[in-house]
This record gives sequence, structure tokens and C-alpha cells, in this order.
Amino acid sequence: MSEHDSPVAEGQKERLDFKKALPIFVIVLIDLLGLTVIIPLLPLYAASYGAAPWLIGVLGATYPVMQFIGAPVLGRLSDRYGRRPILLVSQLGTFIGFLVLGAAHSLLGLFLSRIIDGLSGANISTAQAAISDITTDKTRTQGLGLIGAAFGLGFVAGPIITFAALHFSGNDYRVPAFVAAGFSLLSILLTWFWLPETRQAGVTGSAPVKSPFSMQAMLQAVSHPQVGLLLVLIFAQQIAFGGFEQMLALFTLSNLGMNASANAVIFVFVGILVVLVQGGFIGPWSRRLGDRRLILIGLVLLAAGLVLTGLTPAQPMPGYSRPALAQEMQASGEGGAPGDTVSHGLAVDLPDDQHNGWMGIAWILAAMIPASVGSALLHPSINSLITRRVTRDEIGGILGVSAGFLSLANALAPLLAGAIFQAFGPRAPFMLGGVMLALLFFVALRGIQTGREEGAQPALPAEPAG
Repeated sequence: MSEHDSPVAEGQKERLDFKKALPIFVIVLIDLLGLTVIIPLLPLYAASYGAAPWLIGVLGATYPVMQFIGAPVLGRLSDRYGRRPILLVSQLGTFIGFLVLGAAHSLLGLFLSRIIDGLSGANISTAQAAISDITTDKTRTQGLGLIGAAFGLGFVAGPIITFAALHFSGNDYRVPAFVAAGFSLLSILLTWFWLPETRQAGVTGSAPVKSPFSMQAMLQAVSHPQVGLLLVLIFAQQIAFGGFEQMLALFTLSNLGMNASANAVIFVFVGILVVLVQGGFIGPWSRRLGDRRLILIGLVLLAAGLVLTGLTPAQPMPGYSRPALAQEMQASGEGGAPGDTVSHGLAVDLPDDQHNGWMGIAWILAAMIPASVGSALLHPSINSLITRRVTRDEIGGILGVSAGFLSLANALAPLLAGAIFQAFGPRAPFMLGGVMLALLFFVALRGIQTGREEGAQPALPAEPAG
């Protein structure tokens, strides 16, 4: 028996090589900290320049649209030239985008920053390719799970860093952007000095190039009798939850008078809930209940969370001051004329400060629980059930189509939510999203039939959201 055929060698093949995976995990985590630092901030940053809700929705859509254009090109280049150089190019674009964001003096600067970051935004997909390079069929799920773990940690730590940066800078919205640039620079240095090239020469460079996106493939997948409805669900839930993410800060600003620091706390709370569900609970729940039931539960919880958010009482917290918040936002943006309040440039005013209390913040925190848990359940459970209802040789293609629907939803969600917010008021995007998911629950209850595979194996690890 040769050394390569020994039981020890075989056992090593079945275990993830953490020494090789650790640099990728740390680089992704550091890179994600830059992204998650600005997520709670960006809508209010735009509002400080007098942007209306529909325009804030357009700003939110800019990054996923540009990433949809740029990421496939960079992905193909990484197959040809290697993961490390393309990752460095992508990280450099992210770094420049954050610098532009921090130095912006107008809405045009905010849009330019998101365009630059989006076009170069193949950081995560390139890191996933690098993980695939260093893993076997038996360890790939565990390796990709590390990317999901980095997402979870990033979406908790990022808003905490935002809160601290705003606190120590006197709520200067530019400071978190420069902090994000600092994390991006650190990820560049780690990639340059710590990450070796993972792609083996000649393995994929000569492979025929195939488009990762095909409208025909998506239409064919929707007509698939076993998974068509599941793909519709993954698209619809991301439309609803994506709009929720993009408009939440603007909603709490207009309804509860919450500034960027307070919104960062809300995002930390949501991040912790998502990490708890996807990192610990979803596996046992899937084994006990099966993916079909988890999907139905997720639809009910997310629908309830969105409706409850839309019903949040308009009561700012004790200590809220309308003039103080307007002055804070004016100090961070230069979109209004001297003497104007920032709220004058929005479709909704800042709330009055005559009936402050704890009901509003208590309500919104309670609403975050079903919304966050429902969203955390849906994506991994839907994808898991999809993979169990197609043949093995269809899995890669159908998950690619699922990712295509997710990317399309990420681009459309802020556009739709911003337009609805503008036309029908701040509560409308959440109420309509909740009603849509409630209707889809009844469609799913009848349309997703119980299969023999239910409960046979745990759900797949959650994939990062776009």
C-alpha cells in the first residue's frame, strides 16, 4: 500500500485543511467588515444630501447592478490568470470606492463610489473559487461554510464598528467610510503577503468560457416541475427582505427619529439573530422538521415581521430632538441650502419631538425577531430543498440559476422599495412585502408537495446574500 493510499492520507482528504483555508477566511472577514460598516449608514448619508427615497433606492441598486456586470468578467479572468491577482484588483477597487465615499461632497460622489466598488466587486466570488481550489468534494461544503461564517461575523461586527466610529467622530458620516477603506487596505495587505495562489496552472485556464447568467436558463428552470416554485420563492423573499434592508434606516429615521448610530444598533441586533439561526439552529430544525416545513415557517415569520415593522408606532425615543437631528445630518451633507432642514429634501419629514417614549423602539426591536429569523431560514432551506429535488448532475446548474435570481432581486429590491416609499409613504414597502409573502405562503402550502427526501439530511450551509 502506498503512502497516498494509506488510511491516514484518506482521512486527511476528508478533513478541511484549515491552514490553507484560514488566510481566505480572515481576508473575507476583513473585507466584509468594510462592506458592513457602511450598510446602516448609506441611506442616511444620501438623505443628508437631500436625496428623496426613490433616489436612495436607485443608489442602493447601483452596487448590485454594477457587480452583476463586473463579477462574471473578473471571475473568468480569475480562471485564466489566477485567484490572487484578480482578488487584489477587486480589493483595490473596493478600497478606492470607500475613499471616494468618504471624500464625497455630493450625491454624485456617493453614486461614483458605489459604481467603482460594484464593478470591481468580485471579492467574495473569487474567494469562493479559491476555497474550491483547496478543497475536495468531501470538504468543499465545510470550506464554503467558512465563507458563510465570515459573513455572519462581519454583519455583526460591522455595525458595531459603525456605531463606535460615529460616536467618537460626533456623528460624522464620512468617518465610517474611511474606516471601511482602512479595512479594505488591510485585506489588500493580507492578500499580498499571506495568500498564495490557489489555482493550479492549466487546470481551468483552457476550459471553454460559459456565461454564468442566461435568461433562457432561468425561464427553463422556472418551468421545472420540481423546483420552479422554489426559485420563484427565493426571488420573492429576496425582493421583500432586500427592500426591508434598504429602506429600514430611512423608515426609522422618518418614523422614530433614529440617527445613524441608533440604526447601527438595530443592524447589530438583526445580525446576531441571523448568525444564531444559520450558525446553530437551522441544522437541528431541518433534521427535525424538514426543509419544506422550514420554508413555510420562514414565509410566515418574515411576512409577520414585515407587517409588524410597517405598523411601528411613530414615537421617537426619549431624548430625541428634531432640530438636533436635522443639524446632525446637515453637518454630514452639503445637499441643502443654508438654513434648510434636511427633512425638507425628503418625501417625509423627521418626526415631531412632543410625544417621545419607548413604545416605538420596543416595537421595532420586537418586529426584527420574526423578520430576521424568517429571512435566515428561507434562503438556505429553499436552496437545500432545490438540491434534493433535482438529479446530482443538475445541482451545480440549478444553484447557479438560483444565484442569478438572487442577484436580480438584489438589484430590483431597492428600486421597488424606494419608489413605493416615495409614492405611498414609509410604511408601504413593509406592508406590501408582508402581504406578498403571506399570499406566497398559501401558494407554497399547496404547491410544494411533501417529498420522500424530507428530513433525510441537514440543510445546506447558508450562502452569502448579495
